Amino acid sequence: MTSQNINITEKLYKKLSIQVSLNGLSFCCFDTLNGTITSYNELRFDRFHKDIKIEELFANAFEEYQELKANYDDVLIIHNNNLSTLVPAPLFDENYLGSYLQYNTKVFETDFFAFDTLSNYDINTVYIPYVNMNNFFIDKFGTFDYKHANSILVTKLLDASKNKEDKKMTVHFNEGHFEIIVIQNQKLLLFNSFEYITPEDFIYYILFTAEQLNLNPENFILELIGAIDQDSAYYKIAYKYIRTVSLIDVEDLRWNNYFSEAENRNHFILFNS
Repeated sequence: MTSQNINITEKLYKKLSIQVSLNGLSFCCFDTLNGTITSYNELRFDRFHKDIKIEELFANAFEEYQELKANYDDVLIIHNNNLSTLVPAPLFDENYLGSYLQYNTKVFETDFFAFDTLSNYDINTVYIPYVNMNNFFIDKFGTFDYKHANSILVTKLLDASKNKEDKKMTVHFNEGHFEIIVIQNQKLLLFNSFEYITPEDFIYYILFTAEQLNLNPENFILELIGAIDQDSAYYKIAYKYIRTVSLIDVEDLRWNNYFSEAENRNHFILFNS
């Protein structure tokens, strides 16, 4: 969907980005004139009763946070789930979106499929958005744009890899699943999503991916993004088996906000939207 065009005399120079998942939502407000993030909040749904519908949980969030009721020039909804895959442009046909997903997720005839175009890199993200959530936001905002979280993530990582010839593996850590992205000088070598329960699951998929790409744990670079820090059991087990492990450097991102390093790492996708 496309945001409405607004006359320059009516522009508010404000943008709202909302990242949604089955576990909660987070949102941030941008001052587009100065290129800064003015506020952000995160709401976890596990504090509510499990029988409440997701639309009611969203309605509660709109009652709790006044920022969600304000007016904006642009609204972006970011769908964060593991129901996505990346397809090279030469192999992409928008008439067969479901066929690209059937190998890594369970799809049904009734599913609605969408795609984002990573135009600078000849890649398309094919995914299943949360239709009920989009319907809720139609009632609230009328028109808005939406895209998948991985479209933002992969684009930013590819941008940052320019002129860097070393292969880098980046892991974006989510609750219940994580994404592995391997990039070399703006070339996407691998993207995949894995579900996990334990730290042992986590390191198994990382080492398995490294083996498939002939990446030596003594040599390749592993970078971690998301809700993870050096005290995490997941970070510690990665450090045990891989020589070069680090948390992503977010100093450049912090120039446009006053939030902590951990907050910028945890909300890397949202803050880059």
